[in-house]
Amino acid sequence: MQLKTKIDAEDGRQELRISRKFELPLELLFKAYTEPEILEQWMGTKVLKLENEKYGSWQFETTDPRGNKHRFSGVIHEFVPDRQIIRTFEMVGTGFGVQLEFLEFESITEETSRLDMHIVYRSAELRDQYLKIGMPRGLSMAHDRLQEAAEKYK
Repeated sequence: MQLKTKIDAEDGRQELRISRKFELPLELLFKAYTEPEILEQWMGTKVLKLENEKYGSWQFETTDPRGNKHRFSGVIHEFVPDRQIIRTFEMVGTGFGVQLEFLEFESITEETSRLDMHIVYRSAELRDQYLKIGMPRGLSMAHDRLQEAAEKYK
């Protein structure tokens, strides 16, 4: 099965380039990343905090099938509605460290849009660990759920 979310992981680099086209208007794609109600649906997580502004912070929590809670958090460094989010991302307590994410939202037509992500890790080895734990497949599946969840708001 081919993944709809395209991930470019150049050998020896500490970054990923990710791109996905959505059958959603730009405004709705952006809301899927910034509105807690939509975000919780496609991420399968609880939004504990989401300050959509420059220097705002965010924190999500998920529970695995065994009942263990996992937290994800970061700081938003740039927030331009319908255009860009620059933020840090950390899986709390995992040892993976902090990554820097550049999310660029672009309108293709009135009903389609694209998300381009550039993620920078501390090292190429750390980036490769993310790839080994199934990040590409997991992200593509999450984006499939995003498409489905956001369609309800058209």
